[in-house]
Amino acid sequence: MADDLIFYTHPQSRGRIARWALEEAGAAYETQLVDYGTTMKGGDYLSVNPMGKVPAIVHNGHVVTECAAICAYLAEAFPEAGLAPTADERADYYRWLFFAAGPVEQAVTNNHAQFVPSPEQGRMFGYGSYDATVDVLEKAVSAHPYIAGDRFTAADIYVGSAVGWGTMFGTLPKRQAFLDYFARLSSREAYQRAGAKDDALAAELEAAKTPA
Repeated sequence: MADDLIFYTHPQSRGRIARWALEEAGAAYETQLVDYGTTMKGGDYLSVNPMGKVPAIVHNGHVVTECAAICAYLAEAFPEAGLAPTADERADYYRWLFFAAGPVEQAVTNNHAQFVPSPEQGRMFGYGSYDATVDVLEKAVSAHPYIAGDRFTAADIYVGSAVGWGTMFGTLPKRQAFLDYFARLSSREAYQRAGAKDDALAAELEAAKTPA
């Protein structure tokens, strides 16, 4: 039942990653819109995620936050969707899922904020340098059709979202390997279905701001 899985989100957030994962999982879920600056920082939602951030899911009473964790959790919670890795895929699946959630996220965020660590500082950071991280990510998405091999898995949802948003908003260079990889992912029905739902929700929010 949808009541067993509640999805807290905002259409202009990383909630789009979790929405895609939910659609790939084929899960029935209830969407709860959380608004920036109001309900997102209110007591009810802070009891779900004390960080006051979206997305979050509550599944059978258990809270999961952080997009990479949500992707991995849904893959295990709904095994019939085939999103979890096989034994042969498991190493690359976890390696690149956590690489994207850690070094890539840090490198892209710091670079966008115009913080460039010196070589000495780079030894203290998990990603070393932005350029090195981008080069490694390019090799990862070039090695196989999908990040863990020849088959789509939940890791592609997170890695693909990082690549898609990065090339769209200029936080990653538009290298051909990135464009080719994301083109494969964005053609998926679940990706398009999730995007349509979030676009419709965003349109509703915008219409509500327009005076009658």
